Amino acid sequence: MIEAIGTGWIGPATAIAAMAVVTYGVRVLGYWIMGRVPLTPFMQAALGALPGAIVIATIVPLVVRGGPSAFIGMAAAAGTMMLVRRDIAGLAAGLAGVILIRVLGVA
Repeated sequence: MIEAIGTGWIGPATAIAAMAVVTYGVRVLGYWIMGRVPLTPFMQAALGALPGAIVIATIVPLVVRGGPSAFIGMAAAAGTMMLVRRDIAGLAAGLAGVILIRVLGVA
């Protein structure tokens, strides 16, 4: 009988290898393209805003699905970051907010 394609370990191993090659290619191509793009003040500002935009795009769906405790934790983390400008303090405040709300049974 003919074995279906993708069964056994060959299918997953091939997929992982293909993803690794594509990921490496995208990284190399990105460096090559950006080496040829003039860094105007607008481009520098856009690249400077990119990490924050990625963080927001990652966190907002989690907060929406997480309910009130996730929103309170995010607000505590954001508020702490604005006050003390320390990543670890924001992380601790966010986690403490979520834990406190969940322990109290509020959400």
